[in-house]
Amino acid sequence: MKNIKYILIGIVLICQYTARAQQDPQYTQYMYNTASFNPAYAGSNNTLNFNLLHRTQWVGLDGAPKTQVFTFSTPMKSNNALGLTVINDEIGPSEELYVSAAMSYVLPISKDVDFAFGISAGLHSLQVDYTKLNTFDPIDDQFQVNVNRLAPQIGLGSFIYSHNWYVGASVPNMLRTEHYDQVAVSTASERLHFYLIGGYVFQLNDRLKFKPATLVKVVSGAPLAYDLSANFLLNDTFTLGASYRLNAAVSALAGFQISRNLMIGYAYDFGTTELVRYNSGSHEVFLRFQISNAVKGRTSPRFF
Repeated sequence: MKNIKYILIGIVLICQYTARAQQDPQYTQYMYNTASFNPAYAGSNNTLNFNLLHRTQWVGLDGAPKTQVFTFSTPMKSNNALGLTVINDEIGPSEELYVSAAMSYVLPISKDVDFAFGISAGLHSLQVDYTKLNTFDPIDDQFQVNVNRLAPQIGLGSFIYSHNWYVGASVPNMLRTEHYDQVAVSTASERLHFYLIGGYVFQLNDRLKFKPATLVKVVSGAPLAYDLSANFLLNDTFTLGASYRLNAAVSALAGFQISRNLMIGYAYDFGTTELVRYNSGSHEVFLRFQISNAVKGRTSPRFF
């Protein structure tokens, strides 16, 4: 495990200094967490909506990623909606905090299809505590001053949907930010992340629905991230499915609609890379609370 710790530290430092690795947090239950990376999703399910998600990645590996997400959204009058996203992401000695507010506008295309355009704005905080590292040279100048940087964020997104399908595209942060240390050497670079999401709900019979969904993430300098999932919904109460992340993991998903307003979900990732020998998988749990909004007067029947 000591060797693996040094490997992980090396990965973190490569991410900080060359910025060629995937930077944004990843989610297995992305279909229930769309608001965190697409501002156009805000208000699309016609409810006052609260989401909480916690992800613990690569359990048993020292310094592995941990992510917490809170999202809130609500429809307003005149086809507008508001949203709020807070993300805390930790890996090794680094901790990132994202706080952004979103606004979307819904344009009806037909009786059953709506198109939403959204914009978000907020702040991104990056902190790196080098005292958490076991460095080979304790007096190395590169590790004497911790990183503490704050940068603005502006995101854009679009979301077209009906009661049984959806397609969305987004860039959570349009600004490419360079973080510098005290001698003007770049220590981190925030690159643009492009997201494409889609899904379809098939009504197999009166009791059973089937929803395949996909998420594609493109980042300059990083491999293509591609997720494909399939979920079944029984009696509008029990959800069971599986997911595959290209060259990364296979996952099992489960969910339970506790009441009309409250849903809980869980996902377990089993890695498909060599790293699987040094950890016991990844766990992700989410809680969704919805309240029927007086503006729309109904709870969305959609399975996303």
